[in-house]
Amino acid sequence: MVNGLMGLLLIAGLAVILLVVLFSFIPVGLWISASAAGVPVGIFSMVGMRLRRVPPARIINPLIKATKAGLDLSADKLEAHYLAGGNVDRVVDALIASQRADLGIEFERAAAIDLAGRDVLQAVQMSVNPRVIETPVVAAVAKDGIEVKAKARVTVRANIERLVGGAGEETIIARVGEGIVTTVGSARDHEAVLENPDSISATVLEKGLDAGTAFEILSIDIADVDIGRNIGAKLQSDRAEADKRIAQAKAEERRAMAVAREREMMAQVQEMRARVVEAEAEGPKAIAAAFREGHLGVMDYYSLRNLQADTEMRESISELGPEEAEEDEPTYRPDEDEEME
Repeated sequence: MVNGLMGLLLIAGLAVILLVVLFSFIPVGLWISASAAGVPVGIFSMVGMRLRRVPPARIINPLIKATKAGLDLSADKLEAHYLAGGNVDRVVDALIASQRADLGIEFERAAAIDLAGRDVLQAVQMSVNPRVIETPVVAAVAKDGIEVKAKARVTVRANIERLVGGAGEETIIARVGEGIVTTVGSARDHEAVLENPDSISATVLEKGLDAGTAFEILSIDIADVDIGRNIGAKLQSDRAEADKRIAQAKAEERRAMAVAREREMMAQVQEMRARVVEAEAEGPKAIAAAFREGHLGVMDYYSLRNLQADTEMRESISELGPEEAEEDEPTYRPDEDEEME
């Protein structure tokens, strides 16, 4: 009797465990919810999702939401998008928002946008409610050399047709900044920019900056315009300083060349003096040779010495001024001659 009771308890326990495992593997509750919502999904299809490692709730709940919103979707499409790495719930929300806004986005395009890495729901919301992008401060220089700093607000709307492969917000900001620089740079002076800041917006809009991007530019508004530095004066100052340094370098080069030339001439003078000294040293040798050979007598030698002394005296007098030469000449005093007599 006891053994029979234990057997029954064991069988009951195994049955309970089997039912728990069965109901955890087979989403009966989810199948009941889908049936109540009018979504024709069989329970064996949900078991197949389990076998394909697809959480049935990730497919059935968005499918129920789409069916209630009046969208014609199938579980196979949603499961294929999930297996491809997409966000099924976000795609379904985007399709519902698109239907409410009468944008007419198909499931295939929404799935492609989602797989491309863009937020398809945010794109749909931006198509309905445009977004304002504020650019950083853009510095540009007018023709008079004055720097103008401008900040713009760009109102954009998502372009669903160009979301796949279109450029993002960074491209819009870069192109708007380029347009501001071009417009300010072509202005005759900074006062013209300050008087008509809307000319920047008009010029930038005419360039078609949204080509090839995922957005459509609705308007460009200049939020702030400030005056910066005098770039023209600074450039002229820098150019003058550079010219000054170049002139100083050239002058220094000429001075160095002059110094080198001077030293070279001094060396040549020293060389000439050495040659003169060498030539003068040959004179006594020639006189001695003349004495030995009998071509020069003693009286001739004294006459030569007197001539040299006279020449030296004349050279020394020529180096002195006229007044100094007169002072050096002896003066005649009759009284002294009488006393001597």
